[in-house]
Amino acid sequence: MKKGLTFDDVLMVPMHSEILPRNVELSTILTSDISLNIPILSAAMDTVTEEEMAKAIAREGGLGIIHKNLSIPEQVAMIEKVKRSESGMIMDPVTLTAEQTIGDAKKLMRKYSISGLPVVKGKKLIGILTNRDIRFE
Repeated sequence: MKKGLTFDDVLMVPMHSEILPRNVELSTILTSDISLNIPILSAAMDTVTEEEMAKAIAREGGLGIIHKNLSIPEQVAMIEKVKRSESGMIMDPVTLTAEQTIGDAKKLMRKYSISGLPVVKGKKLIGILTNRDIRFE
């Protein structure tokens, strides 16, 4: 059996090092299918990991474990929001067509907890509708 260490077993003394931060490699293999850029996983606790924490850890290269104190649909919705925010850029945005109504826009904004929608015609961007544009509608 391997020996485990706790915080009390390790003491790091600040001192000079020849190792430069840019030369440190922190990536690790979590499973045969999952590798991480940093060896950090968040606890699957409702007081620790929800959408914002999972997004922040994912942006740094770690993995946020969504807790189980949610219904399955709530877990799915939270994971979708985390996955959609890769690198701070939305890879698959929710869009609106010019034919849709302000009511449709409000429903989409509420459903996805977003404040703006790209307006498209086919695959071409023709505008952006934000909650400020429809505040008094």
